Amino acid sequence: MSKLTVREAGADDLEAVVRLQREDVIREVREDDVPVAAYRAAFDEITADAHQQLLVGEVDGEVVATAQVTWIRRLTYVGGETGVVESVRVRSDLRGRGLGERLMRHVVDLARDRGAVRVELTTNARRDAARRFYERLGFAGSHVGMKLYLGPRSGGEA
Repeated sequence: MSKLTVREAGADDLEAVVRLQREDVIREVREDDVPVAAYRAAFDEITADAHQQLLVGEVDGEVVATAQVTWIRRLTYVGGETGVVESVRVRSDLRGRGLGERLMRHVVDLARDRGAVRVELTTNARRDAARRFYERLGFAGSHVGMKLYLGPRSGGEA
């Protein structure tokens, strides 16, 4: 397998990113029937925001991985910046080949380059393999993450 190349997502990457997100089997809401175009406004807002990076990982020119990083300046750590990582995905048939590790190492390198004091993420409590993956990369379960799910943005039924 060729090397994973990580870059910021461009307008033509929307369909590939949504396809990777849809491979996720643990979600509050199924979105399989939502047209890809429905994501365009959010995609455009995310990619235009200087405090967010929507990353894609390519192998041989094909998008096979993605992650979103939001950079938050906090008063803790003397006003330090934190990178919050969400929506990490690797195409299901390519998992276990080191692509996720390369993607996450890229995220950590971005954080170091920015002078960030911390990179944090949450993973679904039912994802034992994902938790072990992040622990192998040095992440520690130091906090208890809590979420209040408010339902789909469209107001439809879950």
